[in-house]
Amino acid sequence: MYTYSNSQSEMIEEIKVKRELMINSATTLGYTSEETIKYSQELDELINKYHRFMGQASRPNEEVKIAFKQMMMVWPKVLV
Repeated sequence: MYTYSNSQSEMIEEIKVKRELMINSATTLGYTSEETIKYSQELDELINKYHRFMGQASRPNEEVKIAFKQMMMVWPKVLV
C-alpha cells in the first residue's frame, strides 16, 4: 500500500486532512453527529495504520503525536 520513501509523509497528510474534516464536522454538526463520529473512526484507523507502519520501520514521528494531542483537546472532557 505505502512505500517508505514518501509513504510516511503521505500518511501524515492523510491524518491531517481527516483530522481537519472531523474538527469541521464537530464544529458545524456537533461532536456526536453521525458524520463526526465517522470521521473520528476513520482518523483512528489512519493513526493505527501509521503506528503499525512506524513500528515496522522503527522510526517514531513527533508530528503525529502532536496531531493526536491536538485532536484530544478538541473533544470535550466528558467524551474523552
